[in-house]
Amino acid sequence: MNEQPDIEVLYTPDDSLILVVDDTTTNLEIVFNTLTNVGFKVITENDGERALKQVEFQLPDLILLDVMMPGIDGFETCKRLKENSVTCDIPVIFMTANSDTHSKVKGLNIGAVDYITKPFHEEELLARIKTHLQLRNLTKTLEKRVLERTSALSRALKDLQESQLQLVQTEKMSALGQLVAGVAHEINNPVGFIHGNLGHASVYFQEMINIIDLYQQHYPNPVPEIQEEIATIDLKYILADLPNLISSMKEGVQRIRNISTSLRTFSRADSDRKVSCNIHDGIDSTIMILKHRLKASEDRPDIQVIRDYDILPELECFIGQLNQVFMNLLANAIDALEESNVGLTYMEIEANPNQILIQTTLTEDKNYILIRIKDNGVGMSADVQQKIFDYLFTTKPVGQGTGLGLSIARQIVVEKHGGTLEVSSSIGQGSEFIIKLPI
Repeated sequence: MNEQPDIEVLYTPDDSLILVVDDTTTNLEIVFNTLTNVGFKVITENDGERALKQVEFQLPDLILLDVMMPGIDGFETCKRLKENSVTCDIPVIFMTANSDTHSKVKGLNIGAVDYITKPFHEEELLARIKTHLQLRNLTKTLEKRVLERTSALSRALKDLQESQLQLVQTEKMSALGQLVAGVAHEINNPVGFIHGNLGHASVYFQEMINIIDLYQQHYPNPVPEIQEEIATIDLKYILADLPNLISSMKEGVQRIRNISTSLRTFSRADSDRKVSCNIHDGIDSTIMILKHRLKASEDRPDIQVIRDYDILPELECFIGQLNQVFMNLLANAIDALEESNVGLTYMEIEANPNQILIQTTLTEDKNYILIRIKDNGVGMSADVQQKIFDYLFTTKPVGQGTGLGLSIARQIVVEKHGGTLEVSSSIGQGSEFIIKLPI
């Protein structure tokens, strides 16, 4: 059976400074000589007030304190030492000629660690001092080890949380990417078929219109039955409106193709290395996906998205992961705006419309891209801002928020791209998230 190793206490008299407080000069000389002869460093004072001032300049490792002194006595001196967070851990041994139990109990309750009765024996004095110095050193060693172990556990917990975030992010992006890519693929097939055939249909319809025109030129007076059918279907209107119908269908198909492209851009699978991308494409694809949440409803007008894009160089990045950051920040902005609308009428919201400003700029040194996403929603308190990026922190009701979104967003920006993600907000004035990415 393996035994636990003993904790080694490194103790030598030369390491320890002892403060001796006694109003009797003879006692001070005896104690001073006794302690210095075995190698202790010793400082002396003859009253409590001077002793308290002395420890402010130099902290001793142990204090020998006389009980009966003029001015403040030993009990009051010890009490003040224990009330001070800097000196409360210094062991105090009382020196007294009074050996009654009541005095000893009083001193121990105040915080003393031991009593030495005058006149004392040198061996007893040294033994008690060495014992309490060893205990103090042992306590310091244990405290140091506890701090080291606590620090190690904190680092391990942080590493575990970051690994969990990475796992959640990877799984989320993988599942989302597969879903969106699959939907985009399924949309592309019929849309591609419709888009291709619309071109042919337009040509065919035009050829049929040309034939009808020829018939009307050569046979301007058809039989009554044909004339009645022409009047019934309003052939003139059909011939004029048919090109418009074809054009509308082409526009609709193109919009579907744009949505499909946005889906594929948003869910773009990241490789094991960064690729050169246009940040604006990622932002625009995210806005397209969130468009259903931006449209007007019976309760409020459209949420206005104002894009103020600077001319930016392409960025080497994991665009799929950055798109996840944009999605999270924009979705949170929409949530904040909807929360600010509670209790307001449609007209009140219309008078002060919901807005999200997305601004991109280059820093003056041209080394960084700044992306600002600002809303005029409810805002947040300083306390919430301090915790907003913390793991599992959320202000949303139970079941509506996981507390992972902004933690993952910061991890993507800071750890994956070497950038920063900061927030500026105040209650009732909205929030602004600022992404800074190195080029």
